[in-house]
Amino acid sequence: MAQRDAVFPAGRHDLYSSQTYSAAIRSGDLLFVSGQVGSRSDGSPAPDFEAQVRLAFANLEATLKAGGCGLDDIVDVTSFHTDPERQFGTVMAVKSEVFPKPPYPNWTAIGVNWLAGFDFEIKVIARIPG
Repeated sequence: MAQRDAVFPAGRHDLYSSQTYSAAIRSGDLLFVSGQVGSRSDGSPAPDFEAQVRLAFANLEATLKAGGCGLDDIVDVTSFHTDPERQFGTVMAVKSEVFPKPPYPNWTAIGVNWLAGFDFEIKVIARIPG
């Protein structure tokens, strides 16, 4: 069995401690990143939806970096949305900035009714280069 190593970004967020989970797990050449939300360092949500989405992507990028990856190493994305119909345009606008050109990662979006005070969450699997 491959060893599992916990990965945390610099400036680890209080959410990881209070909710007792790892930001990511490195196993072999894969990085499994837990759902990243638009949380500030104290674990509270960013004040509006677009800010939450942008901060979730920033938190994702910091976690990938801590695991030796970047956005181009992502192979699988799952996102969770509390109001997908209303939120779709904002998410797509930010997504097009984060992933401006092909090949794009595969992506599954899921509508949910609760995200612990957040409105957007993104989790990924990335291949660690080298």
